[in-house]
Amino acid sequence: MSRWHDLAPVSPTRVLRLATAVAIGLAACYAPLALARPQVPAEDRYDYYRGTLPSCADPAVFERIQSRFHAREAEFWESGLEIVSLDQAREIGFRSNGLDYIPRRYCVAKAQMNNQAVRDVSYSIDEDLGIIGWGFDVEWCVEGLDRYHAYAPNCRVAQP
Repeated sequence: MSRWHDLAPVSPTRVLRLATAVAIGLAACYAPLALARPQVPAEDRYDYYRGTLPSCADPAVFERIQSRFHAREAEFWESGLEIVSLDQAREIGFRSNGLDYIPRRYCVAKAQMNNQAVRDVSYSIDEDLGIIGWGFDVEWCVEGLDRYHAYAPNCRVAQP
């Protein structure tokens, strides 16, 4: 007949390992619950958004990309590059970050450059981020011309 005092003692290291494994298991199970929160759509907040954005192929969006690209290339880089036209625009995400964030539409288009090159342009159309919070703003990246790697690697950060 065996008694509890006849059992081999358990090492403190083994007890610590078991306790650590249990703690990690519990943390893995309950961590998503700790991070969960109710999502309040941006349209329902005090400073609400409408959630209406221009389409990816809107001429006003293209004009902003072309004029800002011209300003950067002519005034800063002095490269002489221009975007002649943008076409084949397609949406790759809408409010991909969640309903309770600033509404954004993510797009990709083909840019015909004045040196006959065709480059992809990744851009997002963001609501109420224009001058003093009115209208929309456009964040963009021309593939191969992100010289400071602000959207590295290869403009992927500008996509959802």
